[in-house]
Formats: sequence, C-alpha cells, structure tokens
Amino acid sequence: MNPTDAVIATPRLLLRHFVEDDLDELAALMANPDFMRFSSGVFTREQTASFLNDRVIAPAWAGLPSQFAMFLRREEGLLGYCGFFRQIVDEAEEIEIEIGYRLHPDYWNRGIATEAARAVRDYAFDVLKLDRVISLIHPDNHPSRRVTEKNGMTLEKETVFRGFPALVFVSKRRAKVS
Repeated sequence: MNPTDAVIATPRLLLRHFVEDDLDELAALMANPDFMRFSSGVFTREQTASFLNDRVIAPAWAGLPSQFAMFLRREEGLLGYCGFFRQIVDEAEEIEIEIGYRLHPDYWNRGIATEAARAVRDYAFDVLKLDRVISLIHPDNHPSRRVTEKNGMTLEKETVFRGFPALVFVSKRRAKVS
C-alpha cells in the first residue's frame, strides 16, 4: 500500500478507505472461520461484496464514518479492517458509532488490533469530533474485550444485539485541559 493513501498511520499500520478492488482479499478473509468468529458465520463472495459496497464503501462515499482497510507498513496484503459501524443498540432512537475490527488470525496476539483501535478512537475524537464511541463485544470474545479495555473503553451494559449476547463498551471524548 502506498503510504500517501493512508487516512490513519501508526508506527506499524496504515489504514485507508476501502475500494472495490479490495474484494478478492476481503472475500478470502471473510471466508475464514477464525476471522469470522463471533459473527453470524463465514461470508460467501457475494455476501462479502454486499458488505463491502453497502456497509463500508457507500457510507464512506456519503461522508459517514466507515471501516478502513488495514495494512502493515512493511508487508503487502490486507490484514483486515478497523473503523466504524453505525449501529442501533436496544432500539434507541440515536445511532451509535461503533469501533469494530477484524484481523487475520496469523496476526493475532501482536497488539495490532489494539494499535488500530486506539488510532481509530483518536480519529473519532480528534478528527470527526465525536463525543462517544462504543464497541459491541460477544461475552466469550476475550481477546476483543482485552482490546477494548486496552483502548480505555469501559463496560457500560450487557444487551442482546442482532440475536447475540453483547457487552457494550464505551469511550467518551475528554475535554482538553488548557
């Protein structure tokens, strides 16, 4: 990936907007049962195309917070995604902005998800000027829970989201001290 395409850069990662040409790599990831653990299951290529176009690219083109394609600075290939989903939790009228992420299993336990999630949280507060972000985590997904806690998020409540139990973690923008 060309570093000039990055929207967010960290010491190890580059995150950029998804494009339609990412479909092949994303479809391979979303067909992986480990990558899709704690979701509704693996995706077909067609389901991945729909996800990519409807839930990722379309919101970004509309100027809404969306997911970013995640790459290591020194390697080729899509690692996964980290960014934002617009969610309705507990039938509330207000849309919540969720920090969501999925990472290729070969890169688990290296702090990559935490590094990406922190950068995305900072982007939410510093660039998008959001006051609050959430993460929805399945109670059995202990690695994702660790990522949210390392990201400074705190457990707000337990709920059911899309038919699955979920823990709602929250982070709020802190006022700058002069």
